[in-house]
Order: sequence, then structure tokens, then C-alpha cells
Amino acid sequence: MQDESKNLILATALSFLVILVWFVLFPPQDPVQPTPSSELTAPTSEELGLPPGAAAGPATQPSALQTRTDALEEAPRVLIETPRLTGSISLAGGRIDDLHLVDYFETLAKEETVTLLSPAGAPNAYYALHGWAPTADLSFDEVPNPNTPWELEVGQTLTPSTPVTLRWDNGAGLIFRKTISVDDNYMFDITQSIENTTQNSVRLAPYGIIARHGEPETVGFYVLHEGVVRAQDGEINEVDYNDMPDLEFNQAERGNLEKIDVTTNGWIGFTDKYWMTTLIPETGQNFTSVTKYTPGSDTYQTETRLPTREVAPGASIEHKTSLFAGAKEEKTIQAYEESRSIERFVDSIDWGWFWFLTKPFHWALVFFYDVIGNMGWAIISLTLVIKIVLFPLAYKSFVSMSKMKALQPQMEELKEKAGDDKEKLQKGMMELYKKEKVNPASGCLPILVQIPIFFALYKVLFVAIEVRHEPFIGWIKDLSAPDPTSILNLFGLLPFATPGPESLFAIFSIGVWPVLMGLTMWLQQKLNPAPTDPTQAAVFAWLPFIFMFMLGTFASGLVIYWVANNTITFIQQYVIMRSQGVEIDLLGNITGKTRKKPEPSKPAK
Repeated sequence: MQDESKNLILATALSFLVILVWFVLFPPQDPVQPTPSSELTAPTSEELGLPPGAAAGPATQPSALQTRTDALEEAPRVLIETPRLTGSISLAGGRIDDLHLVDYFETLAKEETVTLLSPAGAPNAYYALHGWAPTADLSFDEVPNPNTPWELEVGQTLTPSTPVTLRWDNGAGLIFRKTISVDDNYMFDITQSIENTTQNSVRLAPYGIIARHGEPETVGFYVLHEGVVRAQDGEINEVDYNDMPDLEFNQAERGNLEKIDVTTNGWIGFTDKYWMTTLIPETGQNFTSVTKYTPGSDTYQTETRLPTREVAPGASIEHKTSLFAGAKEEKTIQAYEESRSIERFVDSIDWGWFWFLTKPFHWALVFFYDVIGNMGWAIISLTLVIKIVLFPLAYKSFVSMSKMKALQPQMEELKEKAGDDKEKLQKGMMELYKKEKVNPASGCLPILVQIPIFFALYKVLFVAIEVRHEPFIGWIKDLSAPDPTSILNLFGLLPFATPGPESLFAIFSIGVWPVLMGLTMWLQQKLNPAPTDPTQAAVFAWLPFIFMFMLGTFASGLVIYWVANNTITFIQQYVIMRSQGVEIDLLGNITGKTRKKPEPSKPAK
């Protein structure tokens, strides 16, 4: 039993250590270095019609910030109304810079929908812009720029059934049009055209830009990537917001940037925990994917720069691209990937290192939710399925533990015979294990296997928008947030508030479900007597409480999974060990007073 206790302590300590350093050991993938190409024309800031060092919009300093309402009123607008989006397009620059997600709210009170995009000049400015970069044939004033006054030529309000067309005549023989359409979800299609009424050919390069003014607010967890996400010819790369200022400085463009040449398939954009904006050229289109930070205006940008196009005299050309702006719903994004051939679009969701587990776990979780209609019960159902899948391993482990308990009397005899000779004791134990076909390490396997499963489930419950603001039962109104109750005020019975998340004492402010998690871990531990060694016994006694406080501030959905997992494991172990003839003195293990076995009767004289 001594080796068994050591192995269990080692495995439990390992799982504790892995969870503790999880946030530190989850770095983003290194970006792929760009491959130089002479086929693409990459417009500089000046070529985009911007002053040196400026971003795709007016450089706005914090002191000059307007209210969002004032910024929206600075230019005429075209309304956007779809089943899932509301907002408007600015006729100044033709920007998509005002977008709200109808299905999602900032808080549980559901008083304000989530704001995704905001105009330049407003707090947290965030918008998309499409245009044409001039070559030597044209001056900056002859192509649309971020402040060009477009006119509404076709349509009144952008809806899934009514596209709108914007028009701008440069007064020098070129007429630019921008036709914008939108579907029932989150995908915009932008078709840009040029009509050349001059006597000379002109050359221009289409581009798309997503810009964010100022560093965006982030969750800031190592387990979650927030920043640039991009795909190029089958590869996915990520760049965190705080890494963008560290990119190589380009003097010509007055900014820190990285360019990657994409051959046939790719996209680039910004991803937050639940929301995303993405520029998507047509499948098969080569382009340059750009990640850029402009220090002068503190602007973060992603760009798609496409090859230069030539427009003959009297001819017209057009260019089509797409913009995703919405919620990171796996089903919606997967449908776009399949219907539009957007390669690896579903991997814009941060599945993490254990993607081979998180993807099927997410699919199963959503499946159970669709069937049951309650995300909490869906989590418990997924837990039950995982335990069923792992049951052969659990059965083998608990049978081995049962055999170890049955060997305890023989182990004690070996200790008495070996005395202080540890080598003799070790040899005798190995021979006994081999004779009885017992593997003392097999009891550790369920713990070790659960480490990646725990990480994968944590990842799913942390990043899946399907869990956001979903209730369970009772006081759990949001499974993506910690249990709101607190042991410090007896779960609401005492009339005072508990420490906030900024307080050092917040870690002790755990709710009902974390307490249940600690209790179920403790009960599972009590299926076996405490180790005879005082140090080992102390480690085992404290582990449930350490985990209870360490995981108490995690999302309540994850804690509910842990409670369900502990409960099912307790039942499995109890039933299996009893079926192997092992007597379990649960009450005695809890009270520390084990039942005395009847002494064998002495033979009659």
C-alpha cells in the first residue's frame, strides 16, 4: 500500500501542478514568416490616400474623443437591418462602422445589445473599409479615400433582400461604385467597380482594411487568443494585440507590420473571446495579408492587399470580397466554411492544443443542448458520456486497486520479515505483484487521463459562445461565469456583500457549487482509509480544499462538470470494489474510527 499511496500522491500532485501552470504554458503559435513576392502591389499608407503614419481613418487622440452618438451624426448614413444585425454604413468613406448584434446582450439584464463596430472618433473605434490604392497613373485625390463623400445610388436600407450601391465620381473620368449585400447571419459581400470614361488606361489595386483605434479591451487569459487570426494556404496563425507593436517597423509605411503572401486561399481579421471581424477574398484569389500597428495613431489593423488591376479606356472592372462581422458560433462559421469554401474558417475559434478533444466535446455539448434545452444538464450529460467511454479504463483501475487492498495483509507480513532492509522489501513486493498480476501504477491512470480531458472541457466552456449567459437551475444564471454565491456570507444568508474580484480575499469567496466540488472530492477520497504515514495523510486531507479554492472562481459550468465527474467516479469505484469483495468502511474512514474485525477464535485445548 505504501507504493500505491506514493503513486496516487504523485499523480494528484502532477494534476495540481499542470492546472496551476496551465495559464503560463499556453503560448500562441509563432507567426509564419512572409514569403517575398513580386506579383502583388502592396499599397503604403500614402497610397491608401492617408497622411504618413495615419491609419484608415482620422488619427484620433483620447482627448479628442466624441461620444458614439456624436460620431455617428457626423456623416449621412445608410441603415442596416437584418434578423441578427442592426447598424449603419457611413457615406463618408463608405465605412461599415456601426454594428450591433441583435441576439446578444452586454449583461444578463438584456438592456443593451452587444456593440461590435463603432465609428472613428468614438471610444473603441472599430470599423471596416474597402477601397482602391492608386499607382503612378493616378493621384491620391483621384481615388476614394477614408473620407470620400459617397452618394447612395441604389437602395435605401441594407437588408438581406435589398443590397445598396454607393457611387462616387472623381470628376476626372473615373466613376467608382460599391455594392454591399448582407445575408441573414453575419456575412457582408462588397463588390467594388470602376468605370473608366477617360482616353487612357488606369491601374489600381483593391484593398480591404479592418481598423481598431487604441488597444482593445481583452479577457487577458493565456488560455485564450485575442488579436489577429489569419489563414494562408491551409495554415492558421495568430498574433496577440500586445505583440503587434513589436513587429518590425517599416519606415515607408510608418508602422510596425508583417506581410504574408497568400497564393490561393486565405483570410485575416481580429478575434475576441466571442466576436470576430474577418476580411475574406474570393477563393483562389492571391493577395498579401498584412498585420499592422501604427504608433502615431495607436491603431491596430489587418489588411488584404490585392494585385493591381488595369482598366482600359471605356471599360469597367469589378472586384468582390467578403466581410464577416459577428458572433463566433461554430455552426454558423462551419456553414460558411462549407458553402463558401473558406478554408479552415472554423479554426478561427481558438480550439487550443487539445483541438482533437475540444472539437468533438463542443459538438457533443451543443447536441445535448439542442436535445435537452438546458446547458447545465447538457454539461452533465456530456460528463456521463465521457465516463461511459472511459469506463473500461476505470474498471481496470478500480479492480487493480481492489487487488491491492486484498494484498494488504501479505504486504504487512513482508514489512515485518524485511525489517529495515528496503531492498529486500522492494524485491518481495515486486514478486508479490507479479504473482498476483497486479499493476500498482494502474490506479493513477484515470487521474492522468483526466488531465487533457479537463483542459479540453475547460477550453470548450471558456470559449464557446453557446455557453455565454446560459442558465442552469436556481441561482446559476450564467454558466460561463463563476458561481455568484459566497461562503463568506453563508451563501446570501448574512446581510453583507462579499469581496470583489479585485480583492485579495476573492479566492476565498467561493460559492455552493465549488463547495460541492470539494465535498465530492473528499468523499471519493474517503473510499479508502487514510495512509498510515502522517505526511501522506496530511497531503490527501488538504487536496480537496486546495482544488476547491483553486477552481472555485472558474466558470460555474466547469465546476458543475467536476461535481458530476466526482459523483459518477465515486459510484463507479464503490460498486466495482464491492463487486471484487472489498469491504468499504466509508463511515469509518470519515470519522477515523474503522470497524474492528472480529478476532479469529482460538482452537480448543
